[in-house]
Amino acid sequence: MDLLNDILRNPMDPDYRAIAEGRRIPRPASKISMLIIALLIGAMFTLSAVQTTRSAPAAATEREHLIRQARDQEREQETLRNDIEQLRTDSANQRAGLLADSEDARLAQAEIERLAPGAGEIPVIGPGLVIVVDDAPAVRDDKLNRVLDKDLQMMVNALWFAGAEAVAINGHRVSGLTAIRSAGDAVTVNYRSLTRPYRVEAIGDPQTLAARFADSPGGQAWQALAQNYQMRFDIAQADQLQLRADPSLALKHARRAT
Repeated sequence: MDLLNDILRNPMDPDYRAIAEGRRIPRPASKISMLIIALLIGAMFTLSAVQTTRSAPAAATEREHLIRQARDQEREQETLRNDIEQLRTDSANQRAGLLADSEDARLAQAEIERLAPGAGEIPVIGPGLVIVVDDAPAVRDDKLNRVLDKDLQMMVNALWFAGAEAVAINGHRVSGLTAIRSAGDAVTVNYRSLTRPYRVEAIGDPQTLAARFADSPGGQAWQALAQNYQMRFDIAQADQLQLRADPSLALKHARRAT
């Protein structure tokens, strides 16, 4: 009842009455206060921009330093791989000289030379196939159109099945002990990260190798990936390929023959 009586006694809103009587309504904030607030916000943005600008050269310098370190490490690894290959060649030559004394030793050396290319123990040269694969132009979050470690595993197995004598991915030799794995979004071969596109080289008879690879389950699966997910899948024959030895191979177990 009090509320109804108040409405009946004061039917006009106080603000309307003030305007009708020519009075000014007091405002909660003056223009000066708004101006001060705007200046404070502008000063904060300016300070943030200045700090970002000052820190940019330091970040760029640190980035260049890290890039130089990575390149130096890559050059050092390349030098070590060359040293390993040279030492392995010297060891093979000494072994061949030691095994040339008897017929059994010569047969053993011939078997070693026959198995060495497939095992990745020695560098090899010969004709073959070059297969270049890559992600689709528009990569989705579900990874359906990305090259995964299992895709490269499937391709390498299909090439071995097709008769390849030696295989390498981005210059890294693949053997029976090679691990092709994922590390985050990167694909690794023997724990060395690869960069796209992926270049797979296989030494063998180009005509026979290409036909048998296309008919293999792995080759057909890759054709389906290219057609259904627009992934890059280019095959070309090569007159001569040169694949390095696998530097990770080492003698771990041995026993004296009886």
